[in-house]
Amino acid sequence: MAGHTAGDPLECYSIPIVLEKDADIDNQGHAVLEADGKQRYRCGFRIGGGIDQDPSQSPQGYPDKGIYVTYIHENSAASRCGLQVHDKILQVNGKDLTVATHKQAVEYIRRKPVLKMLVYRKGVPQLHKTGGNPQFQSYNQYSQQYQQQY
Repeated sequence: MAGHTAGDPLECYSIPIVLEKDADIDNQGHAVLEADGKQRYRCGFRIGGGIDQDPSQSPQGYPDKGIYVTYIHENSAASRCGLQVHDKILQVNGKDLTVATHKQAVEYIRRKPVLKMLVYRKGVPQLHKTGGNPQFQSYNQYSQQYQQQY
């Protein structure tokens, strides 16, 4: 996974994460609205990277131009759904973020109150191939968790 080039095919385990954002409220307990009058939501994480960024300048030392989670706020929607710092966000609601600029990724993540993400997490076992066909090993920690949720 290290050094993935944007737009190239990628073989890795992707972890499905569903993040339901928290409604943004002001100090008086009133809903904060966007300029268009819609409710504003908070996801509770920050990102870094993008195809317009130089990974050699990344303070976290990320190996490529992917979109990475750089910070998670305590007691936020991101912390509750299992997202982790250094997760690489591959997709959000079907949108491929491996070829997104930083600004495009931020704008896309802000759009919807629910984010259905696929992320790559360092340390997840690599895919193993036998006989030309990929054989996927189960990743019990995640498969059991998501079978219970759905």
